[in-house]
Amino acid sequence: MDWVNNFLSTIISNAGVYVPRIILGIVVLIVGLWLIKRVVKSLKRQMAHKEVDESVQSFLGSLIGMLLKAMLLISVASMFGIKVTSFVAIIGAAGLAVGLALQGSLANFAGGVLILLFKPFKVGDFIEAQGYLGSVSKILIFTTMLKTPDNKTVIIPNGPLSNGSITNYSTEANRRVDMTFGIGYGDDIQKARGVIKSIIDADSRILKDPPPDILVSELADSSVNFAVRVWCAVADYWGVYFDMHEKVKLGFDANSVSIPFPQVDVHTNKG
Repeated sequence: MDWVNNFLSTIISNAGVYVPRIILGIVVLIVGLWLIKRVVKSLKRQMAHKEVDESVQSFLGSLIGMLLKAMLLISVASMFGIKVTSFVAIIGAAGLAVGLALQGSLANFAGGVLILLFKPFKVGDFIEAQGYLGSVSKILIFTTMLKTPDNKTVIIPNGPLSNGSITNYSTEANRRVDMTFGIGYGDDIQKARGVIKSIIDADSRILKDPPPDILVSELADSSVNFAVRVWCAVADYWGVYFDMHEKVKLGFDANSVSIPFPQVDVHTNKG
């Protein structure tokens, strides 16, 4: 029974050293967990105030909570006298390995958070990015989904999307419609301009302010080209664009204004 007596005497002799450490560690653990809970709640409130997506709020809250709890446990372990240097080194090495293995996914996650925080676009916006054009149907943590005009679904990783150029066609309420119409060199410019202007004036979707432009933009090889620029609501863009082309063709036909096509004159010499 000597080993029992030695064990008890060791505990009694060291109690004065370790009991205060244990009590302090427990107090620090309880207070630390309470503070971490308050910090995570405060962070979620801030994200909610900035209208961050709920899935990102939950994910970031959980991630930050786990990191803070891991740091707290390491601190408490050191208070108990446990050497945590090797433990921290192992965790760091494991974290580095996982980070390298998942660097693409982590970049996409970071890109998703940036998109949701800074909002370069939102669900429903019509954008052009990464070589694709379409309406944003979903913004997820790792990817963004577009619906193209021909009803295809395009999934774009958030990493390249957040770091690349984005054209958002839905940011402004109005949009300019740029069109080009050509007439023959023998046609009356003022007459053609009048036909185009009458068509513009008759379309209620086209805004009066800013005023439309009907300008001679080019003396091309076989035509005199008009640059026509009108403004309309974003939702009316394609309707105005296609209707103008049809109505201008019909208007030119009705007023004997020609729309030329490329021609080549071939001259032969008789030897």
